[in-house]
Amino acid sequence: MSELIRRVRPGDEPELTAMIHELAEFEHAASECTVTENQLRRALFAGPAVLHGHLIEVDGYAAASALWFRNFSTWDGVAGIHLEDLFVRPQFRRRGLGRKLLAALARECVEQGYSRLSWAVLDWNVNAIALYEAVGGKQQTEWITYRVSGPELSALAAESP
Repeated sequence: MSELIRRVRPGDEPELTAMIHELAEFEHAASECTVTENQLRRALFAGPAVLHGHLIEVDGYAAASALWFRNFSTWDGVAGIHLEDLFVRPQFRRRGLGRKLLAALARECVEQGYSRLSWAVLDWNVNAIALYEAVGGKQQTEWITYRVSGPELSALAAESP
């Protein structure tokens, strides 16, 4: 069985889009996932990329992916990586692919001089939580994540300056 871990490249959009939709299904949020191949193509490859990714192929088949973007810590003045999606297709789980993707992102951080690798996980995803704790991830219990989207985002944007 051959295994290849690599950066995503043009032409990967169909598999990546499928994997994002599979992840949304796994997270019980399929109806909220509307991303298209064209949107991914633009985010990954048009102009300055706003999204980056790694892919693991097993015998030429897209088995796992990590999609991420750069962030910045104003406290230490150094960039970092925020892992947006880590997905391993069901038939490839429990083989260490998730850990290999996390290691690839850690190498990216170290090579670029970034200070951190961060992510969020659903509280019911005990397998992912176990992996994240096994690689040294620490839960940030003092922080609560907020989001404004949809009509609330539009309403906030419409407020007077």
